[in-house]
Amino acid sequence: MTMQVILGNFALILFVLMVITGVIWCLDVFVLAKQRRAAADRALAEFDARAAKLTADGYQPDNQASRAALEASILRQPTWVEYSGSFFPVIALVFVLRSFLYEPFKIPSSSMVPTLEVGDLILVNKFTYGIRLPVLNKKIIQINDPQRGDVMVFKYPVDMTQDYIKRVIGVPGDKITYKDKRLTVNGVAVQYTPLPDYLGGDEQELLRYNKQYQEALTGVTHRILNFENRANFDPAQVMQFPMKEQACNYTYDSFTCVVPAGHYFMMGDNRDNSTDSRYWGFVPDKNIVGKAFFVWMNLSNLKRIGSIK
Repeated sequence: MTMQVILGNFALILFVLMVITGVIWCLDVFVLAKQRRAAADRALAEFDARAAKLTADGYQPDNQASRAALEASILRQPTWVEYSGSFFPVIALVFVLRSFLYEPFKIPSSSMVPTLEVGDLILVNKFTYGIRLPVLNKKIIQINDPQRGDVMVFKYPVDMTQDYIKRVIGVPGDKITYKDKRLTVNGVAVQYTPLPDYLGGDEQELLRYNKQYQEALTGVTHRILNFENRANFDPAQVMQFPMKEQACNYTYDSFTCVVPAGHYFMMGDNRDNSTDSRYWGFVPDKNIVGKAFFVWMNLSNLKRIGSIK
């Protein structure tokens, strides 16, 4: 499931805007405002000198309104400075919030159905897996590691400009086997409980009923879907991803992978309609964006609002 940010790398755009508006704000506070104040003081001094001369000559002009207008006109910020100063705190606040705390995404495809549906607007916790430098996405403070069952957003290993969302199936050192549309983790078969069929479709199909199960992934329960008329997976679509030969063994209807250190094995909950680690390999820790935890809006279905399991 791809979640591309509008206008490309939005974090980079925000960072550039914050720097530009911040530089202008600082320039105004520490340089331009002082220059305007000095210019106003000189103009007022000349104004007062003229007023004093007129008074000495016997005239009594009412200069207070003219003096205040003169001072205000000189101290007024240029339009480009005024707008930059107004936008800077807003842009800085948004940048900090989405870089270090929470980032919104919109779900564009059905690879995580039934957990996440097309059109869900979700929030992603950016700090639960550690503090990372914005734009560079380099971890500087370790907090928690991803756990099996987490719904995680990450940079797609094949194209780092794209954000993907999947469920963590395997953590470093795990042995993952997938056969007959069922998972085995470290030699223990994952338990599946049948649920009522799920009415839905994907981007290419009309609505139809699909098999739905509750998957108990090492203590974390969630729903998954299977399409009865689709194969376990398509070996022809498997890419030559890093460490594939050393860590994985594929057959025509199954595979086994041992998750390398510092990497994670990801799968979509819509198992037969998800391009995931089965096809393009492991997700390195450096690609992690954050943990999806809340659906805050779906304009087509307000009942979708709630926590993500």
